[in-house]
Amino acid sequence: MKHGIGISGALARMAEGIGIALDSIRASKVRAFLTILGVAIGVMVVIAMGSAIRGINHSVTAMLESAGPKTFYVFRFFQGGLNISDGSDELSPWRRNPWITVQEAEAIRQLPSIRDVSVEEQTNGPVSYGTTKLSSVNVLGSGPAWVVVSGGELSDGRSFTPVEYAAGSHVVVINKKLAESLFPGIDPIGKRIKIFGQYFTVLGVHVEAASLFGGGEDPTLVIPHTTFTKVADYWKGWMQIIVMPTEAATVSEAQDEVTAALRVRRGLKPGEDNNFSVITQDKLLDTFNSVTSGFFIVMIALSSVGLMVGGVGVVAIMMISVTERTREIGVRKALGATRGEIMFQFLIEAATLTLVGCLVGLGLGVLIAWGIRAGTPIPASVPVLSVVMALAASTVTGILFGLIPANRASKMDPVEALRYE
Repeated sequence: MKHGIGISGALARMAEGIGIALDSIRASKVRAFLTILGVAIGVMVVIAMGSAIRGINHSVTAMLESAGPKTFYVFRFFQGGLNISDGSDELSPWRRNPWITVQEAEAIRQLPSIRDVSVEEQTNGPVSYGTTKLSSVNVLGSGPAWVVVSGGELSDGRSFTPVEYAAGSHVVVINKKLAESLFPGIDPIGKRIKIFGQYFTVLGVHVEAASLFGGGEDPTLVIPHTTFTKVADYWKGWMQIIVMPTEAATVSEAQDEVTAALRVRRGLKPGEDNNFSVITQDKLLDTFNSVTSGFFIVMIALSSVGLMVGGVGVVAIMMISVTERTREIGVRKALGATRGEIMFQFLIEAATLTLVGCLVGLGLGVLIAWGIRAGTPIPASVPVLSVVMALAASTVTGILFGLIPANRASKMDPVEALRYE
C-alpha cells in the first residue's frame, strides 16, 4: 500500500513540477525562449544530419547492390577515408601506380571465374539537342557489357554492340532524366545529339537500378569507351574495371584470380605490394561509413554547443525561479518537505524546460528531413535512434544544469526563507 502511495506521490510532484515549469515559460518568455532555442538548435542538428546521413547510406547500399552482390572493382589506387594531398609525391601515393589499361580488362575477362567485365571512365560535358543545351552532363565511357555488369535496364532501344564499340562509333545511350530534359514528349531513339560538339545517335534509354543519391536523378549518358577517349575532355589515368564473377565462383576466388593475373602481367615479384587495388562492395561501403562517421562527430559537436547554451539558460531561469519562490520553499520545508523532495521538484522543472526545447527541435528537424527528401534526391528519413538520443540528451542536460539551482533551493533554511520579502 505504501508503495502505491509513494508512486502516486512522485507522479503528483512530477505533474506539479511540469506545471510550474510551463508557468515559468509563460511568465519569463524571453529567458525561456533563449533556453528553448539553444536546446532546439542542438536537437535540430542531430535530427536533420542524422536523417540526411541515413538516406545517403541507404542510397549507397542500394547502388552497390544494384550492380549485383558479387560485383567488385579494380582501381588504379584506393585508400579508405579522406585523401589529402599537397601535390607532393609523398602525399600522392597513386602516382606510383601504373594506369589501368583496356588490355588488362580483356585479360581479366578471359579468366575462368569471371563472367564479364566493363571498363569505365567519366567526366562532365556539354550536351545539346536543337535549341536545348545542357552545360554539364555526366558522360561515361564504358565497355559493351556495361548494362550487364553495372545493373539497371534499358526501357527503350538498345545499347551499343561490340562491333560499334570496336569501331569507336558515335552512338549513345541516355538515362531517363536526360531524355526528359532533351526530348520532352518525344521519342529519343534515333535522334542525334551533340556531345563535346560532336554528333551522336541515341540508341536507347537506360533506367538505373540505383545511383549514389537515389537513382537516375542526374542527367547521364554512356558512350563507347573507345569513342570517349577520342572526344571527351577528361582527367586521364583513372579508368576502373567493373568485374562480375560467374555464378559458380565466390567473390574471394574471383578476386584472388584477378589479383594473381594482374601481378603476373605487371611483373610484380613475391613480397612486392600490389600497384593496383581490388575492392569489393563491402569495402566501399565500409569506407563510406567511415567518412559519414566523421559527420556524426561534427553533428555531436554542434548539438553539444546548442545543449550547452540551453543548459546555461536552464541555470539562469531556474536560479531566478528559486529566488522568486523562496517563501514557498520555506513554507514547504516548514510543513515537512525533505531536501530530496525539493530537489526532485526543481529538477523536474529543469528537465521540462529542456524537453520543451527538444520537442521544438524535433519538429524542426523532421521538417528539414522532409524538405531534403522532397527537394533533393536524398531519401532522408528520421532515425528512431536519433530521436531517442535527442530526448535522452535534453533530459540529462536539464537535470545536470538544474542541479545547481535545485541544490540551492534544497539547502535553504526554512526560517530564513519564510522571512524573505
